[in-house]
Amino acid sequence: MKAGIVLLPGDGIGPEVARAAHRVLTEIARLGGHEFTFTTQLIGGCSIDASGVALTPEVLDSCKKADAVLLGAVGGPRWDNPQAAVRPEQGLLALRKGLSLYANLRPVKPHPLLLDATPLKPAHVKDVDVMVVRELTGGLYFGTPRGRDEVDGLVRAFDTMEYYEYEIKRVVELAFQLAGGRRKKVTSVDKANILETSRLWRQTAIDVAKGFPDVTLEHMLVDTASMRLISSPAAFDVLVTENMFGDILTDEASVLAGSMGLLPSASIGEGGPGVYEPIHGSAPDIAGKGSANPVGAILSAALLLRHSLHLGDEAEAVERAVDRAIADGFRTADIRGTHGTEEVTEAVVKRITLR
Repeated sequence: MKAGIVLLPGDGIGPEVARAAHRVLTEIARLGGHEFTFTTQLIGGCSIDASGVALTPEVLDSCKKADAVLLGAVGGPRWDNPQAAVRPEQGLLALRKGLSLYANLRPVKPHPLLLDATPLKPAHVKDVDVMVVRELTGGLYFGTPRGRDEVDGLVRAFDTMEYYEYEIKRVVELAFQLAGGRRKKVTSVDKANILETSRLWRQTAIDVAKGFPDVTLEHMLVDTASMRLISSPAAFDVLVTENMFGDILTDEASVLAGSMGLLPSASIGEGGPGVYEPIHGSAPDIAGKGSANPVGAILSAALLLRHSLHLGDEAEAVERAVDRAIADGFRTADIRGTHGTEEVTEAVVKRITLR
């Protein structure tokens, strides 16, 4: 097949892990007889340096025309001024909104050979297999009004958490669809005892559940969910929640796998190109040292193959190759190894086989 893929390497270790994913996709194209065309564009801090904005209209337009987008990471101390009017993260928000990417999928399944990498007891995480579905284009990150002003001589800052029923319905429906192919359980996370948006979220989840009688729905307050992700993580199947809660809970869940460098994500919408990225940040402290873990980015490429290009066999080939490389001892420092980014990448590439 032919496919156009936009690469957005971004900042920090973003370019290093994006190169790893690019290398894997190039090998998949070679083995499978596919024609993948790659276009590299700017996002985040490097885009601010070049153009004054974190995502230009031209880059967004390029992404809209692509079949899929592969992202590295954005941000860093260079642009981390709380007074700045333009910040790297604005590029991510603009990309998600511009492509109507309403759902972020983050699978968390600790590798059986890496259970010693987590700070938790190995027996505690060995049966964990959670799919976190995070609403991505609503909530506190996009609500208006927002800003700062002065009231009676006091400086005030304000943000607005806002949700429409349809925004909640579509992401909860997706969670139920995913659960139907898994262990048939959805945990809807909210703060319905306090927030009006969460009360709408909970009622909408109840209404959606009526259309999926074979899937069990449970409700959980976000503070309880954050505790149970550590105390009893194997009890979760599909966890669905709003934007900010999902942002926080998925980073917490990365502890279960042992490292943020291992986990991929897929941001999808209604028919347009998806965006695929590792869940980790730009890690400026190790940028340029060749020690970043490329596995999260490589597995994000596998999600790209599966969800945007509909190449399930090729996606499984990448995932098998990652498993084989880990089994053969190829590990970066974050998971108690001594190999570099390129070594792990090449180990994965050499183990890719199509059945």
